[in-house]
Amino acid sequence: MTASGPTSVVIREVGPRDGLQGEDVCSVADRVTLVDALLGAGVTHLEVGAFVSPKAVPAMAGSDEVIAAVGRPAGVVRAALVPNARGAELALAAGIDELTVTVSASAVYNERNVRMTIDGSVGAITRICALAAGAPVPVPVDVVVSCAFGSPYEGDMAPRGIDDLNRRLLDAGATALTMADTTGMATPRLIEGLLAVTGTDVGLHLHDTRGTGLLNLYAGWQAGVARYDTSVGGLGGSPFAAGAAGNVATESAVALFDDLGVHTGIDLQRLLDAAALAERLVGHELPSRLAYAGPRTRLAGER
Repeated sequence: MTASGPTSVVIREVGPRDGLQGEDVCSVADRVTLVDALLGAGVTHLEVGAFVSPKAVPAMAGSDEVIAAVGRPAGVVRAALVPNARGAELALAAGIDELTVTVSASAVYNERNVRMTIDGSVGAITRICALAAGAPVPVPVDVVVSCAFGSPYEGDMAPRGIDDLNRRLLDAGATALTMADTTGMATPRLIEGLLAVTGTDVGLHLHDTRGTGLLNLYAGWQAGVARYDTSVGGLGGSPFAAGAAGNVATESAVALFDDLGVHTGIDLQRLLDAAALAERLVGHELPSRLAYAGPRTRLAGER
């Protein structure tokens, strides 16, 4: 290997939110069971739900109940996606540890996703950040910049434009930024090109639409990124872009990092058990190949 990245990385598991939001509704009890299985595998940072309109995203209804049932495990960061100030108020009242909010680098995608201009989204994020900072215990806000590596409506995104948006978001009060390849348009070249402008103190949220998600994750790691969003079983995908596939599978990321000697704190076999649970809950085969093939060292006949 000619290049190496961080010796330890943080994986934020987004399966209970991004993974399940487009699926048939799972009960609160089932969602809690999945979160508990992920915690049992050693996951310490995860999105447990979203405070969005239950009419728009019925699969995320009852996120406050999920948070209450999960409780406050020591050393665990429980995040929730919020679209606006009202969602932030509900999440903060539920006792969430971190807020995530999205804005798209693509104006057209932003209009279709949240029905706002980019300027309108930045204004909403400013209000969300103020609420989070003013909470009795201040809560961090991670802004996820979607379509950072390309838009299905507008094509490639200019890295300098992404960096300008990032600076506006930090000025608005964001405590962290995550660059999202929402529709799987990234390549290692584009990953390296954006990080050369933005720096590597960002997270990566990668989708596997074109089968390059894990390759892009590896490119990000080589460049120096130490934070990643992944989804158990590779579940997920945007409902606002045709053909968009799920996130990089958490088990695939953990297996790669294990092989590289990079610490994640996550037990791969227990994570595979969680993936099997996720498959039972959604009622269909998972996108993740590793969920079926198993670890590279699995003996013939084992399942």
